[in-house]
This record gives sequence, structure tokens and C-alpha cells, in this order.
Amino acid sequence: MSLKAIIYKNGEVEILDQLLLPEQSKYIKIKGVEDGWNAIRKMQVRGAPAIAIVGCLSLAVEVQDKNFDHKDSFRQEIEEKLNFLVTARPTAVNMKMAAENLIEMVQTLTDDGTVTVDEMKHRFLAAVENMLEKDTFDNMALGKYGADKILSNTSNGDAVQVLTHCNTGSLATAGYGTALGVIRKLFEQNRLEHVYCTETRPYNQGARLTAYELVHDKIPATLIMDSMVASLFKSRCVSAAIVGADRVAANGDTANKIGTYQIAVLAKYHRVPFYVAAPFTSIDPNIPSGDCITIEERPDREMTHIGDYRIAAEGINCWNPAFDVTPNELITGIITEIGVFEPHELRERAGGRGTGK
Repeated sequence: MSLKAIIYKNGEVEILDQLLLPEQSKYIKIKGVEDGWNAIRKMQVRGAPAIAIVGCLSLAVEVQDKNFDHKDSFRQEIEEKLNFLVTARPTAVNMKMAAENLIEMVQTLTDDGTVTVDEMKHRFLAAVENMLEKDTFDNMALGKYGADKILSNTSNGDAVQVLTHCNTGSLATAGYGTALGVIRKLFEQNRLEHVYCTETRPYNQGARLTAYELVHDKIPATLIMDSMVASLFKSRCVSAAIVGADRVAANGDTANKIGTYQIAVLAKYHRVPFYVAAPFTSIDPNIPSGDCITIEERPDREMTHIGDYRIAAEGINCWNPAFDVTPNELITGIITEIGVFEPHELRERAGGRGTGK
């Protein structure tokens, strides 16, 4: 059974505090939007799908027991709070897309004279609660498509070795995972020989979180340093590299955890297929290319310290972008919950989502 990073029960939300992993597994309660924003910003919860779910659930918790006299006041509060949540980590598009969809839904209900304010609130809460179940369902479908695609390039019955970067599993989603969901499916089918996970400096999501999930699920795995990828591709028979995505542009350029771009370059050189695993909620049809994606920059301390221990010379300047953008020409395929697509096919598939179609 995979880990649960988000627990929603009886109108209450708890998240697994990922800052404490792997030393301590502790759930913290999210009592409202302020808690949700802080948990996202501080990376107590991370991963684009999980950010959207926790952000929206934090608003659901806040409004569920409030009374609203008018639909306009409910709509205004929803819009203001969702737009605030988007600012916590702007590179991850899932929160932005969820906010836009929910704001559009609430506006439509406001304009519908047959809908009462209580019914409007009920429909909003139901839509948010559905995000948890849908994300897990989509991830399992994505995992199947990805596993089938990777295995289609191998001989019948052969097991594969894969590389992944950062954390894209149950800790980054509602459950199962995106890139790690593909790996889980390969393991379930007894077609996974080994998975290599990078440490993912400077925040070590690979070492702290992905390794934690792999050990938990008893998946055969080895942790490597970020600087070892070229040597790995040269010396081991790696069948594919699989990563997640925080935002995919309309042309297939993909923003993901810093270090992804260099893995894609190395994969191209060593002829290792490079796949991005992302639900359609991570695809932003309003962003034409990766050049238009806002890249979040994180505090210097993430680079200069490990915990409370300083590892860098005092006074050194730091540049700490949380993400980089992999150009579409380096991506073999983008694995989604409805199939695997080449980057140039995305624009047509995702074209209507930005306008609410």
C-alpha cells in the first residue's frame, strides 16, 4: 500500500509534513487558507498535483462552516482566496488551473438564478473533494500508459532499468504518483529490474522522499548523486528516464525540478528515451513555450545549509532557481492519463482548456 500524503475526512485535512521526512512521519492539520498557503510555500507539501489539492481543500475547510447571505459574497471570497493560494508557488500550474476552473464554476452558479447560495457552496465543496479521487484515478491510468510505452521498446518479458528525478509519487499527489506511478506499474507487472533515483539537490527530495517511498514499497532501487547521471547512462543499461512536471507549455517545453534539463541533455546524448509524466492539469495551453514560464527562486539557505549546519562559506552569493525548463526536442514523449503524446501533439489536445471548453 502506497503512502498517503493527504488525508481528508469529515471535512478536516491533514498532510504529512514532508520537511520531517525521512526521520519522522508526522501529520499536521490544515485549518484554513493561511495554513494551506504556508504549507505550500514552506514545502511541507510539494508536487504540483498535491499543491493544488491541498490549496483547494484548505479553502473548502475554511468556508464549509461559514454562512453566506449572498452568492456574490461567496463568489468574491472564493475568488480572492484561490488567487492568493496561487501565489504560494507560482511555477506549479496545477493550482492556477484549479483556481481558474473553480472560479469559473462559481461565477456560472452566481449567474444562475435557480441556484441558492447554500447549493452553490455545496457544489463548490463537492468539486474540491472530487479532486482527491480523480487525481489518484488519473495517476493509475497514467502509470499504465507509461509502463506500456516503455515496455513496447523492449523484448517480451524483459525487465527494465529506469532513472527518475525528484519526487513524483504518493507524496507529490493524492496517491500512486506520476513518474513514480509509472515505476510502480512496472514493478506490479514484474517488469522492473531496478530504479535509480537522484538525490535532487539542494532540497534532496530524491534522497529524502523518493528513496523513502521506494523503500516503503520494497521496490529495488539505488540512490545516486545528481552528478552521476552521465556515468550511469554510460555504464548501465538504462531503458528510460522518467520525470514529472510542474508546468508543460503548449509546445511541450516542460518546467520541472532543477536538474531535469541536464538529465534530458545526457539522455539525448546516450540515446536513452526521456519521458515526462504529467496529468493534463499540468499542461498550460496559455503558455506558448517554456520561455514564458515563471521560474520560482528559493532562499539561499537551502543551498548554504543542511538543517542547521552551514556547508557553504559565509558571504558567498547564491542562485537557487527551483525549476528549469527542458526544451521539447529533448522529450521523447509526454505520458498523460489519456495516452502518451509527442510534444508537438499537445497543443491540439490541450487547446480548449484555457478557455473553459
